[in-house]
Amino acid sequence: MSELRAFMEKVLDPLCLSEHEQHQIKLAVEEVCANLIIHSHQCNEEDIIQLTFHHLDNQLIFEIQDQGEAFNMLEYEAPDLKNVIAQKRKGGLGIILVKKIMDEIQFESKSGTNICRLIKRFSS
Repeated sequence: MSELRAFMEKVLDPLCLSEHEQHQIKLAVEEVCANLIIHSHQCNEEDIIQLTFHHLDNQLIFEIQDQGEAFNMLEYEAPDLKNVIAQKRKGGLGIILVKKIMDEIQFESKSGTNICRLIKRFSS
């Protein structure tokens, strides 16, 4: 995760984004990568998750690619928040956060490779 944070700072720092916007974007990308590491790769240090970044016009695109167990977050049904609170359950809310922060999420899986694109648009 430290390599991920360093990469995120490297690509976001030169952009004209507020500290709040940078923090939100970092949070969303870290959440997706952490979920992959924990759930799709069972914390296997030998597995590779590739993150690429594209800055096109007024949008940022983070492409996360791996060969782990596929999980399409677009099909994820959010838990009832009242139940989460009542059960004092930790976790399970990260994907909700990612969906709120990012403007678009794309997912594809073919031939054992999964690609998740997180897209953030800006008006200026």
